[in-house]
Amino acid sequence: MTELIAVVTITILAVVSPGPDFAMVTRNSYAFGRRAGLISAIGIACGVQLHVLYTVLGVAVAIEKSPLLFLVMKILGASYLIFLGIKSLTNKSKLKLEPTPSGAPTSFGAFRMGFLTNALNPKTTLFVIATYTQVVTVDSSVSSNFAYGLFISLSHWIWFSVVAYFFSAKALRRIMLDRQSVVDKSIGAILIGLGFSLFFANIAP
Repeated sequence: MTELIAVVTITILAVVSPGPDFAMVTRNSYAFGRRAGLISAIGIACGVQLHVLYTVLGVAVAIEKSPLLFLVMKILGASYLIFLGIKSLTNKSKLKLEPTPSGAPTSFGAFRMGFLTNALNPKTTLFVIATYTQVVTVDSSVSSNFAYGLFISLSHWIWFSVVAYFFSAKALRRIMLDRQSVVDKSIGAILIGLGFSLFFANIAP
């Protein structure tokens, strides 16, 4: 029971902390509508499952023992966030409040953005590894470990679905789209800042 409470507490605190996932879902929801935001949330949840899978299967040990592999992950994750940030920062297309705005990503595109934003985030890697190595005991069964992973993934999906619903509300979208240039540049700057912070932060194992 103590183990379960610890996993739940750590997960909730990690999920609600603002970061790349939050910025990306906010951008997709206000710019392209609720559907894009919700599909991005599903992508994030699946990205978490990737971290859970390699952690449970023991690949996390290789990451912890290989600074070069971890550095590659940092570079990939930071580069993708910076890429998304530059796209938002330099966006010149004017979005309109319509069910399917022009330029909206396909369902696969929205899913891919959510998946890659989470899967390439080294801090999510550390969060999942820390949860399993510091909280879950060696006596835990494989089924229990995957159950914890499912809870972590569902928590991400629920939270970012709420974020998508909030930022895709018509009244809020209208306000944000009226100030699209400022919002795009702000979100772009945040994503670029997060990318550089991931690259330069002292998070090597």
